[in-house]
Amino acid sequence: MKKKKEISKKIYDMNQDERMNFLKKDLKLSSKEIEILKDLPKNFTFDNINRMIENAIGIIPIPLGIVNNFVVNKKKYVVPMATEEPSIIAAANKAAKIVSISGGFTAECDDSIMIGQIQLISPNINFQNLKKKILKNKQLLLDIANSKSRSVQAKDIQIRHLIDESQNKMGEMNIIEIIVDTKDAMGANVINTMCEAIAPKIEEISNGKTILKILSNFSTKRLVRAKAIFLKNEIGAEIIDRILYAYAFAYSDPYRAVTHNKGVMNGIDSVAIATGQDYRAIESAAHAYASISGKYRSLTKWTKSKDGNLIGEIEIPLAVGVVGGIILVHPFVKTSLKILNIKTAKELAMIMACVGLAQNFSAIRALASEGIQKGHMKLHAKNIAITAGARGNEIDNLANKLIKEGNVSVNRALELLEVVSKK
Repeated sequence: MKKKKEISKKIYDMNQDERMNFLKKDLKLSSKEIEILKDLPKNFTFDNINRMIENAIGIIPIPLGIVNNFVVNKKKYVVPMATEEPSIIAAANKAAKIVSISGGFTAECDDSIMIGQIQLISPNINFQNLKKKILKNKQLLLDIANSKSRSVQAKDIQIRHLIDESQNKMGEMNIIEIIVDTKDAMGANVINTMCEAIAPKIEEISNGKTILKILSNFSTKRLVRAKAIFLKNEIGAEIIDRILYAYAFAYSDPYRAVTHNKGVMNGIDSVAIATGQDYRAIESAAHAYASISGKYRSLTKWTKSKDGNLIGEIEIPLAVGVVGGIILVHPFVKTSLKILNIKTAKELAMIMACVGLAQNFSAIRALASEGIQKGHMKLHAKNIAITAGARGNEIDNLANKLIKEGNVSVNRALELLEVVSKK
């Protein structure tokens, strides 16, 4: 009986040792991996961090949590999320629980296709003649690019003509783009190497001058689409209508859309950071994609089915990797990927898109009903209690008093602590 009770215990209610035991037993983490999670300073020696970045002086830890039983394409995942913001993990967990009733999230992902760009200034040849020359030498250029990697391979070359639209009026330019299948890598380093490798040959062919040689982070050939059904019986018909009004606001007004999409990225970035992804690149691509129609809009789409259920969808570019980069050197990233139990970059991208959709649902549901502050306030009150000097059981007791009074401030927390100390 006692063993059954431990298994059914919520992660939220477990202490640290119980959570580590859950990771060890259920997710097969080794004792060494458990120690990595428990002993932060030991795994980030000065030598380690000084190899990662320049002028290293220390680390800023970000809390790492998990969402359990997150179902994507009928497979259950334990999703690691790194964030300092209260309620993000709870929100994703709540949404995942509701969606699991209707079968979980479904998702699909394009192949891992990225673009590398070579900027060419070639005033002595017109665009059509240049295009013919580049395409005539396409196989040669691909061979040069592919000599730089055995696994990541360039598949095609295309060319575009641009005119400077800035105030400097630098005139015409041509952009040669290599289309690269990065497979399970994000691909930035190898694409940059490929671009630099073929640039001299492009200059020779065109009698022009190459300027920039770099990948594009706008990964529109690497889209992920995810979908979820939130049953009317679980969330209520009135809430569904209010969510649709909230979506209408975000779709129609860029000022609201920015905050709406920030909520989506709360989830995606948290998984990205936990798994060692370039979240700045992911953010840039996501916000550019939100503007692809010519107006900045919601990344998610919310509709109502004939049965009155709420349908949530997201389409977003996600360039992620499960090999190479920081994954090779960052101990926490390796452990996070083992917790997630994935094999491919596609699988990671689909999970991230679903987490973004889950996060968005919880945010607009809260906004459309009780307001966002209620969910945030509990954890915020705990942080205030700790700041005021509360310890152990005092933290929850003091936080509850602050919330009950509706005065969550350090000054009030100090006053209440002083009263307790005098008793």
